[in-house]
Amino acid sequence: MAIFYPFKNNGVFFMLLLWIVVSSVWGRPATFNQDFHVTWSEPHIKQIDQGRTIQLTLDQGSGCGFASKVKYLFGRVSMKIKLVPGDSAGTVTAFYMNSDTDSVRDELDFEFLGNRTGQPYTVQTNIYAHGKGDREQRVNLWFDPSADFHTYSILWNHHHIVFYVDEVPIRVYKNNEAKGIPYPKMQAMGVFSTLWEADNWATRGGLEKINWSKAPFYAYYKDFDIEGCAISGPNTCSTNPKNWWGGVEYQAFSAIEARRYRWVCMNHVIYDYCQDKSRYPMTPHECLSGI
Repeated sequence: MAIFYPFKNNGVFFMLLLWIVVSSVWGRPATFNQDFHVTWSEPHIKQIDQGRTIQLTLDQGSGCGFASKVKYLFGRVSMKIKLVPGDSAGTVTAFYMNSDTDSVRDELDFEFLGNRTGQPYTVQTNIYAHGKGDREQRVNLWFDPSADFHTYSILWNHHHIVFYVDEVPIRVYKNNEAKGIPYPKMQAMGVFSTLWEADNWATRGGLEKINWSKAPFYAYYKDFDIEGCAISGPNTCSTNPKNWWGGVEYQAFSAIEARRYRWVCMNHVIYDYCQDKSRYPMTPHECLSGI
């Protein structure tokens, strides 16, 4: 049987075919088992809908966690998460990237801090670069993240790191290595998620403890989307033309993103280490105006 292609220009057909191949290589994972493995307390992690949704459980016996099978150097990672509902004080649901190195660690953190019923959920972000963290910012979410799934994303390239909530940027950390400020770029990082007990600090600085009569606590994950450069060396990851996350349009905020970010900063940021004079009498260098 003859096959006719509706392209007069074979070059157009070739480019379309190449796009399909690239999309299949760099597209989102299909199931949990393909891209992740359980890191601790396997009985507390349940797969739902043929592995497309994961239930994490915290009880008095244990929390749990999972991680990607591969590390990545730059890219964008996203997950849809539905957080612990009701009285979740003292619990922490985390989604983060980590180099998994003991001494000189790089890490990009989303930590969702549980609350007492009716209070806002707080998301804490933190950035470790060359083993140094203590760069916490906290944002009160403008919706109930336990009522439905919402998308949480981390964009990481040579120019900046951006944390997104439903495509709204809530945190940016720029690459200012030229001014002596550490920036994570040499170590690949895996993608991790955990649900665990942290009532010594998580809710109101540890004043609110876990109410174990409400246990077990559940958090749900789905739509695992990792579009990153699987570890193969920094040169490959920085120059590969398929790495869209390093393109010009991803090196700075668009006008829409800039407006959204200003809105978050003005209305929802409740803590910024840059403004904490008790911890930092001398403003950290990366916090100075113009950096």
